[in-house]
Amino acid sequence: MNKAKALKKVNLLRKRHRGKQVIMISFDYDLEMIEQVKQVPEARWSATNKAWYIPATPARLRQLQQALRGYADITDQVRELQEMYMLRQQASRELVARFRNYLQGKRFSRNTIEVYMYFAEDFLGYVHNKALALVGNKDVERYIEEVFVPRGYGVSTHRQFIGAMRHLADCFDETAIDGVTLPMPPKDKKLPQVLSEEEVLKLIVATRNLKHRAILTLLYAAGLRIGELLALKLADIDIQRRQLFIRKAKGRKDRYVFLAKAYIPLMSNYIATYKPRKWFVEGPGGKPYSASSVRSILRQSCKRAGIHKEVTPHTLRHSFATHLLEQGVDVRYIQELLGHSRPETTMIYTHITRQDLRKIESPLDVLARKLQRASDKGDDLLRLSRGDFEI
Repeated sequence: MNKAKALKKVNLLRKRHRGKQVIMISFDYDLEMIEQVKQVPEARWSATNKAWYIPATPARLRQLQQALRGYADITDQVRELQEMYMLRQQASRELVARFRNYLQGKRFSRNTIEVYMYFAEDFLGYVHNKALALVGNKDVERYIEEVFVPRGYGVSTHRQFIGAMRHLADCFDETAIDGVTLPMPPKDKKLPQVLSEEEVLKLIVATRNLKHRAILTLLYAAGLRIGELLALKLADIDIQRRQLFIRKAKGRKDRYVFLAKAYIPLMSNYIATYKPRKWFVEGPGGKPYSASSVRSILRQSCKRAGIHKEVTPHTLRHSFATHLLEQGVDVRYIQELLGHSRPETTMIYTHITRQDLRKIESPLDVLARKLQRASDKGDDLLRLSRGDFEI
């Protein structure tokens, strides 16, 4: 009579590895066991921990249990880990709901709430194996080092994350996070990308679809943010007064912007052709248009227009402000049209306008003029203009 196959001893341990929660699988070296573990999707070997590991999810645990059936009995360990998982999930949901209520009470915009919620959920998932009272600034720093930076987030996103953590600290008094001392990285001092007037015209001409042309042209003609365009209702358009009413834009501010005379025939043609019912631009079923669709339209039009700059919908807003400044419009009026809270935000366009730069002469132009005045250097100037620098 054959003896029953002896079951192997396996230890399962929940652990954080490479910024993620995993289940470490430890057992004495056994080729058959290794082959069975490798059947589980996403099973990997950790040379550091000298153990195999899988994502810490109920689905992967069930697959591991199935793969090791007849080789090892891990039923009790799996049950305990799954129960722990469910308890922590419930606790995490309660914390997340509490934070959302806090943010809504602060009357933040929907976009700000969603951004802060994403970071809060991700961070709470990172520290979920610690008591909330033990979570402090060091955990925030480790999260940035192990999770945040490897994802390639930029400085502006880093600043949003710190903002989320500061509010998290205010919401959860029981944490050891000191929001005041969390370092906020300085803002990037990059100048915004702008298109020349000629490039804007080429872009509009290259946009062949009537609806698409109406969208991109309005972004530039009124200096709108993409969210403002998508939230624009037909009822907010006053053709007689040539005005658009922008409701609850960034900072929950209403404002009026002018409607360009040259845009009215295009807009009227678009509305008569597509017959939107509520929103100025509508998607399938009369729902608001999507931001991703606008970005896709812009990419295609830039390609057809031969524009190789990195252009986003916000580039058209930057171009609108810069061109107004170059026309001599006062910064205070531009600030009002853009809906900026602080004049410092609008002043950035003074750094990219070409109005003053045109008055500055290149040293090469000065040198060429001096050469031209000297009769005995006439031939040298000719060679210089041809690219022959052996003067």
